[in-house]
Amino acid sequence: MRPFKVYSPYEPSGDQPQAIEKLAEGFLSGDKYQTLKGVTGSGKTYTMAKIIEKIQRPTLIISHNKTLSAQLYREFKTFFPDNAVEYFVSYYDYYQPEAYVPARDLYIEKDASINDEIDRMRLSATYSLMERRDVIVVATVSCIYGLGLPEMYHDMRIHIEKGDTLLTSEIAKQLVSLQYNRNDMVLERGCFRLRGDVLEIFPAYMEEAYRIELEWDEVTRIRRFNPVSGETVEKLDETTIYPAKHFVVPHSMLLNAVDVINSEMEERVETLRACGKILEAERLKTRTTYDMEMLKEMGYCSGIENYSGPISGRKKGEPPATLLHYFPSDFCCMIDEAHVTVPQIGAMYEGDRSRKQNLIDFGFRLPSALDNRPLKYAEFESMVNQTIYVTATPRKEELDRSTQVVEQLIRPTGLLDPVVEVRPSEGQMEDIYHEIKERLEKKERCLLLTLTKKMAEDLTDYLLGFGLRVKYIHSEIETIERVEILKGLRNGDFDILIGINLLREGIDLPEVSFIAILDADKIGFLRSATSLIQIIGRAARNQNGKVVMYADGISAAMKEALDETQHRRQIQMEYNEKHGITPKTISKAVEDILERQKLEKQETVEIETSALKNSFNMMIPAERKKLLKALEMQMNEHAERLEYEEAAAIRDEILEIRKKYGN
Repeated sequence: MRPFKVYSPYEPSGDQPQAIEKLAEGFLSGDKYQTLKGVTGSGKTYTMAKIIEKIQRPTLIISHNKTLSAQLYREFKTFFPDNAVEYFVSYYDYYQPEAYVPARDLYIEKDASINDEIDRMRLSATYSLMERRDVIVVATVSCIYGLGLPEMYHDMRIHIEKGDTLLTSEIAKQLVSLQYNRNDMVLERGCFRLRGDVLEIFPAYMEEAYRIELEWDEVTRIRRFNPVSGETVEKLDETTIYPAKHFVVPHSMLLNAVDVINSEMEERVETLRACGKILEAERLKTRTTYDMEMLKEMGYCSGIENYSGPISGRKKGEPPATLLHYFPSDFCCMIDEAHVTVPQIGAMYEGDRSRKQNLIDFGFRLPSALDNRPLKYAEFESMVNQTIYVTATPRKEELDRSTQVVEQLIRPTGLLDPVVEVRPSEGQMEDIYHEIKERLEKKERCLLLTLTKKMAEDLTDYLLGFGLRVKYIHSEIETIERVEILKGLRNGDFDILIGINLLREGIDLPEVSFIAILDADKIGFLRSATSLIQIIGRAARNQNGKVVMYADGISAAMKEALDETQHRRQIQMEYNEKHGITPKTISKAVEDILERQKLEKQETVEIETSALKNSFNMMIPAERKKLLKALEMQMNEHAERLEYEEAAAIRDEILEIRKKYGN
């Protein structure tokens, strides 16, 4: 294998060298869990790259959303130009899962739009893992969802060498079994064409195609070429063609699976009929029979993933094969923003199961559909060899299980964590106005954080009355408009931004030098220690950074945030003094973040709560209690992922239900 080698104009600086050395040494010593506690702007990504270079292991890097994953992917591609850096995220631009809402007798058919380029990159990731060891895969939590069996993916590949005897009729059948389509007119990704004694194959995981030339069925020449220009890129002595899809199985195995599916269908139909569910029984029989016919004739059917258990021969309840199964056993797993990503991994299974259970109960799917699922958290952990958590605010869970917690607090720019003050809430508006005027004279920006949408809007109106340039942002504002507002703040189109949660936008705001946190002492997810520390970090890109918490007392969360910030500042100041460093505000071009971020579309809170409310009768106390419990779980899941605006919206929904119907 090619060794991992980092290419960068910079050398490790500050406390990066000790972090790299300690974590690499811990990994090579066999430590199962470690934590890199790195502040914003300290170069955590570079540290991760240098650790990979030291340990020389295939690495999986998991992030909690597509935007951050794309950013990491670009950075690692730059650091490792000679190695295979791959990108594995959900390939849906739009995804509406199959669902059934019993209260309205509403069946929602699966609807999805697949991004062809991301599909190629997913296949490229598994192809690289099959062919080499110098592989880094940057992924979202979609990596814990089921894929085809790696053994099948590997065993069904086609190996071709110069001098081989190749019957065109046979190779065409093999390619079709690998889910390639024959197209003799246009050579597209995932297709092949035969023109006389020339076979051209465009692998689904590549940007280039193969041309195989024959003479009397003997392979005489193999070339890799550009399918657009036709220009030869490389002459080869051999090549290997992997399947065009992850879900591929031999035809004989598929026929066996059909028998298993048929047996399960007959058993389930009898069970439904015995329960008096005649309609559900007939519905299940009709749908499943059609799917079985498609599998026998075409080798594929709509919703084939729901039969992944019987097709792969898994026993009931066994975990599916995932991207993790394609890695060698000694790989390294790095979890970025672990305080958000780890809870998200843990939450995937239950959410998926609850949706599928309705489909099974009402005759839309067989019980084996439950085996098409994400991994449970315990299963995920059992698949991971060694893990390094990367976060500025590790949770107790990460800290407790880590053999060592390595701090990385020094920024290459010498910037300190901001000054944090606590001031009384009485007279806070006048105080905020005074602070804002100071910042405006220096052409700097301000962030004001409130607890409610109404307060954000009222405060905006109040400051507009003083002739200030101010805007607010919250969950009712469309995603595109949100990123445009943030771009406008950086460009200086306005000076003050007011919001509830400004943590998850995925953009640096070095122009912001003042942050005001209103109601800082309120207990709840919006003012947890993790949230406060993350908010404070928003002002750490500016040398004049300052955060003021307006409160009538100091909560435990506030004290933890204050102590942590002071601890960091002390270490940073001592380092700067020792090395003669003068902090300097980061100067960063304002990128067009609409281009930089391809944001993942997801169901809104309104859809989530509406689907739940329609599943329960709120007039019945027991049903209402179940609904409130389900909403609280949903709220807590959003809060754990730092999606505070969604959590706040669900909280308001809970309060509204309690006000209208009682507990």
